[in-house]
Amino acid sequence: MSSGYGYGKVILFGEHFVVYGLPAIVSAIGSRTIAYVQKLTSPDLQLIDDRQEVPGYKKDKKEEQNKSIENILNYCKIDPKKYGINVRFSGDLVAASGIGASAASCAALSRALNQEFSLGFDDEKINLSAFEGEKGYHGNPSGIDNTAATYGGLIWFKRNLNGGPNIIDKLNMKDPVNIVIANTGLTASTAKVVADVRKQKGKDPKKFEKIFNDYCDIISKARKALIENQLDEIGDLMNKNQNLLRQINVSSPELEKMIKIALDYGALGAKLTGTGRGGNMFALTPGKGLQETISNIFEKKGYMVWKTTIGI
Repeated sequence: MSSGYGYGKVILFGEHFVVYGLPAIVSAIGSRTIAYVQKLTSPDLQLIDDRQEVPGYKKDKKEEQNKSIENILNYCKIDPKKYGINVRFSGDLVAASGIGASAASCAALSRALNQEFSLGFDDEKINLSAFEGEKGYHGNPSGIDNTAATYGGLIWFKRNLNGGPNIIDKLNMKDPVNIVIANTGLTASTAKVVADVRKQKGKDPKKFEKIFNDYCDIISKARKALIENQLDEIGDLMNKNQNLLRQINVSSPELEKMIKIALDYGALGAKLTGTGRGGNMFALTPGKGLQETISNIFEKKGYMVWKTTIGI
């Protein structure tokens, strides 16, 4: 039996904008998905998914997961009709929208298959395999989630819209920073939300041109602020990024309520992360004390909450 891992993530800046070739910043978090793969003696594909989940997530994503696994096996040139395979997912990353659960599973499975079948993949090939897997979930993914899931750390990512290599720059923060992630309990389809944003852009290109220009100012300042650990500036820029996400209609009443709670109790910034219209938000809560305070508030209000760090 072989195993592999994939990191969870939060997109600090740039979800949805990254689809259009604008840069984004993503950070791996301190939670991972683990995949275990074992060859079987007879042709078959067995799947056991032991990940903790937001209620309904795995059922809602089952068809997409099956396609994702098929894509990865095709990329790895492994035919379950020839080689029996048992796949099991576990780990401490909760299966939920917005924290890279699908990408983490893709990277983890790719690594486990690489080990079990002696494929000789380096991290670049693992990332490409995970990207193929992500297509099963997202149709035409930007590549940012699988990149974070594969490499970890803090990454400046810019998609090459012409099909060439994406820009992937590792960034370094002086110190990791505590964050709180909280879940709305809602699962959104990334493919559907991305398609809706594209439709909006087609109807009102001038509106989106202004939003994109405003975002470019935010992301350039954010890169500098993260490298220099300017936490107040990072929080302010997160809030500005969230305002742009409101303008493209990917927030939701549930997310807005949670963001307000975090800011009211002292978070330096708070925004959705990932697809939006449900899923997760995260709050910048430097220091164990503030992180614990805001985490406890969310728990008392009945939300599923995780305490973790960015810049690891």
